[in-house]
Amino acid sequence: MRILHTSDWHLGRSLHRADLRAAQAAFLDHLVGVVRAEKVDAVLVAGDVYDRAVPPVDAVGLCEDALFRLRDAGARIVLTSGNHDSARRLGFGASLFARTGVHLRTRPGALAEPVLLEDRHGTVAVYGVPYLEPDAVRGELPGAPGGHAGVLGHAVGRIRADADARGARRRVVIAHGWVTGGAASESERDITVGGTGQVPAGLFDGFSYVALGHLHGQQAVDGHLRYSGSPLPYSFSEASHRKGSWLVELDAAGLRRAETIPAPAYRRLSVLRGRLADLLGSPAYAGYADDFVSVTLTDPGRPQAAMDALRARFPHVLVLGFEPEGAAPDSRGYRARVAGRGDLEIAGQFVAHVRNSPATEGETKLLREAFAAVRAGEEPS
Repeated sequence: MRILHTSDWHLGRSLHRADLRAAQAAFLDHLVGVVRAEKVDAVLVAGDVYDRAVPPVDAVGLCEDALFRLRDAGARIVLTSGNHDSARRLGFGASLFARTGVHLRTRPGALAEPVLLEDRHGTVAVYGVPYLEPDAVRGELPGAPGGHAGVLGHAVGRIRADADARGARRRVVIAHGWVTGGAASESERDITVGGTGQVPAGLFDGFSYVALGHLHGQQAVDGHLRYSGSPLPYSFSEASHRKGSWLVELDAAGLRRAETIPAPAYRRLSVLRGRLADLLGSPAYAGYADDFVSVTLTDPGRPQAAMDALRARFPHVLVLGFEPEGAAPDSRGYRARVAGRGDLEIAGQFVAHVRNSPATEGETKLLREAFAAVRAGEEPS
């Protein structure tokens, strides 16, 4: 049996306001092509189909079209909800869709109801576990312990019991969460408080394959325990990621192999650092003109109209930061930095922080006059 594992589409998401709809559509086209070329039997989508609970209309249309074409290409589909999705909205019409071979697993109470797939070796039981927010699912999972590890452990226990009762030797689980050992990036929504959102990998011992979602870097926590990652980089912390899906093959004993299917590249993400003149003039940066770019300027003073200047060479620059060379970072909190200082001194400090040079005598005079005018306006007439 051939399975394509994907997740974290985040349809409707942008990158620092850059429109990613075309890139997301190209990825979904790619998935359909893989299903046809590799004769995939089932596509597993491990949550975060959308980027927010109420997705934009065009994102819904993109998802609907993708599911139709994946099914038309010959694959059954098992899709779960993630922490970005509204489980109820995503699961609308699940019973009707199931009749067409599209199986939406968004209800915690139904997580031990498998999708049964058949090949020449017999049955594969596929269990879809939606994202389980511990406090939100207590009513549907009575008796589940608290915390992410407790509630997911309870869910996996119910799945084991069902698989044992069916005599299902080959068992596949789809789940959305942070398994200990997985490497995170900046673009996943935090589901942890002091690490309590993480769950041990040992929860999934004995399963043929576990298709994970939530972490955006494609990775294998264990041989049978893998994150497909997001199809696109959704933050500059993912600039070095190689995006893709897992093509998984099961034989009579279970997992036979898993190989990476690279996702199509849309636009590279690059992180640049240096003085403005060097970034604009050096031929070393000529190869970044078509990239999404994050720039940190290191000039001693903040250059005027830097973003406009950078955009002339890097049309897709999205982020601009300023870390002047030689500036000593101040690790104190805001309250400590302003303690005992008057309005004028605080305003002067702000100018120095922004520009990395003290306010001039003329600027100080303007600030003094501005504060005086504000105070005069506040005095009772």
